[in-house]
Order: sequence, then structure tokens, then C-alpha cells
Amino acid sequence: MINVQSVAHLARLTLSSDEEKAFEAQLSSIVQHFSEVEAVNTANVEPLITPTDITLVFREDKKLAVQTAEEAMKNAPERSGNLFKVPPVV
Repeated sequence: MINVQSVAHLARLTLSSDEEKAFEAQLSSIVQHFSEVEAVNTANVEPLITPTDITLVFREDKKLAVQTAEEAMKNAPERSGNLFKVPPVV
């Protein structure tokens, strides 16, 4: 049996008596479900990392042209030296 008042207190919730009854039934159902899952015999089951077969796909590294600081800054609306100038953040 779930003590709904204890859970509500921990969650800093105030529940009406109707809400307590509804949540008690729901929480009891959830705990019952976990009890059923816990009862499943998994002694000979290997751990599952992922439910689907995954193959790694690697792409070839490509050398890209690197911009100089001046090229990178040419489209900046405002700049201070080689830095982008942005509005102050408070």
C-alpha cells in the first residue's frame, strides 16, 4: 500500500481527499506492474544494449579550406579587432 500523503509531502503538494484516493489507486497499479516485471526470470538473458542492429558508418575525412581571421570577419556587422562585437548581455 502506497502512503500518498508521504509522497505528496516529499513533492511539496497539497492534495484533496479525492485526489489522494485517485493517486493511491494509480500508484498501487504502478507498483503492482513493477512487481510483475521483477518476477520475470531473466537468468539466461544477455543484457540488451540496443533493440536494433546498429552498424557504424564512417565517412572519409576531407580537408577543408581554413579561413583566415580577416576572411571570417569580413561579413561581421560590427567588430573589434579580430572579434565579433555583440550587444552586452546582462
